[in-house]
Amino acid sequence: MSEAKSNRPLLEIDRFSVRFGDKIAVHELSLSIARGERVALVGESGSGKSVTALSILRLVEHADLSGRMLLDGEDLLQKTEQQMRGLRGADVAMVFQEPMTALNPLFTIGKQIAESLRLHEGLRPNAARKRGIELLRRTGIPEPERRIDSFPHQLSGGQRQRAMIAMALACRPRLLLADEPTTALDVTVRQQIVDLLIALQEQEAAERGMAVLLITHDLNLVKRFAQRVAVMEKGVLVETNTTEALFSNPQHPYTKRLLDSEPQRAVEPVEPDARRLLEVQGLAVDYSTSAKGWRSMFGRSTFRAVHDVDLNVRRGETLGIVGESGSGKSTLAATVLGLQKPAAGHIHIDGLPLASLKTARSRRELYSRMQVVFQDPFGSLSPRMTVEQIIGEGLTMHQPDMDAKARRARVGSLLEEVGMPADAMLRYPHEFSGGQRQRIAIARALAVEPELLVLDEPTSALDVSIQKQVLNLLTNLQKKYKLSYLFITHDLAVMRAMAHRVIVMKSGRIVEAGDTLDVLHAPSHPYTQSLLASSLIVSPAGAAKTPTGTVND
Repeated sequence: MSEAKSNRPLLEIDRFSVRFGDKIAVHELSLSIARGERVALVGESGSGKSVTALSILRLVEHADLSGRMLLDGEDLLQKTEQQMRGLRGADVAMVFQEPMTALNPLFTIGKQIAESLRLHEGLRPNAARKRGIELLRRTGIPEPERRIDSFPHQLSGGQRQRAMIAMALACRPRLLLADEPTTALDVTVRQQIVDLLIALQEQEAAERGMAVLLITHDLNLVKRFAQRVAVMEKGVLVETNTTEALFSNPQHPYTKRLLDSEPQRAVEPVEPDARRLLEVQGLAVDYSTSAKGWRSMFGRSTFRAVHDVDLNVRRGETLGIVGESGSGKSTLAATVLGLQKPAAGHIHIDGLPLASLKTARSRRELYSRMQVVFQDPFGSLSPRMTVEQIIGEGLTMHQPDMDAKARRARVGSLLEEVGMPADAMLRYPHEFSGGQRQRIAIARALAVEPELLVLDEPTSALDVSIQKQVLNLLTNLQKKYKLSYLFITHDLAVMRAMAHRVIVMKSGRIVEAGDTLDVLHAPSHPYTQSLLASSLIVSPAGAAKTPTGTVND
């Protein structure tokens, strides 16, 4: 490599803009990335991060692009589509946010890796398979010789993301784009993927100078991964600095607001005489599964998802449930809500056994006292119904004597309660942001005046500042109405902010339980300790903290 070329940035974005009709998504962005550098592009949804990344690959449709996008001095915006096909995967590769969506469900992992090797390097099937196995081994997938013949649905979330990384690195690109690569993963898997990306990038940087542009709103990930950070707000680059300098001394108000979005604990003590609203004793839940091998001759087998769980929630209390995917958290919640039949054990709501409810009317009356807020507000709200219909549906079912005028007034007051304008009633879910949709979901849950809310990852799909607003809303509603929350999450910062007590689940069992701060400050079980070690929390002062104190990166 010539000296002039080595001193030139690998990627240089110069006064780059993206326009969709009259809307400007990115406005005169200027940013450079050196060879071997790890840069994070940070901002909330709608800031233009992902549009910028897709524009590097020229994958943005129906948009007007202007400015310059130079890769090793060559303007990508001036290249033909045929030329870009030669660059995609070979010189610039991308790791997408949701591997299950990005991977083709009809082809094995091996065939999808081999496709890039065949197109860009002309490898024959046997050579491509051998390279694919080695790539899977490098990314830490166990038994790569077997897993290469697996379909995407046969892999876990972490394994699918590792397979995506293997595909991206197949042709040893000069620039790797990582668009929210850990958002859908548990904290321990997230740490493994981050460590893997750093190790692979450092190895490729030493050999080929590979750089990484990380697109994210996860400040913990930025702190751990990036050497330099660029912050975008509404399509405009507002601040760029080294990671250490930006976290310790942010200059722009928007950057300060992002760093100040860590949830703050505002938990009020539960009243000493508060009654037990929910009691669970010896709960076990089984799933029927297809038997494998010779056992299939004898029919189906049983998988126990929840083992001998005891818990209780008092009026006005938040009980947090922490654990990774597959730990049994959501199964436990579904069983409490009566959506899953237990194999053993007892569930009491305000002293009334759930199993004693034999008629549809009695179950409906009890279920009006329990409501649920799901993780994905867009998926849980009907796109065919207006907000008024969505929130009013529960009133129609549980309070059939309420007339239309009173029902509309109730919907309006609920929207006001959750910080939404009353004129939102006539609009549809797709017309709102993620945070607004979650407020609508909360309003729907409050409509029938429940006493217990099951919150299943209610903020994991939201930006950090919106997450803080929703958590503050939930805190204020709990104080006002003495609501009880069964709060499911894998985010320990959220748990620390919201929960009075916490239980930690692993493989369907409770491995640790106690007051939230006691568990987070002095965990006794190795699994809880590993969760805490994987969960750095960023403070505005720039220190990366675990709930047990400050740690050094």
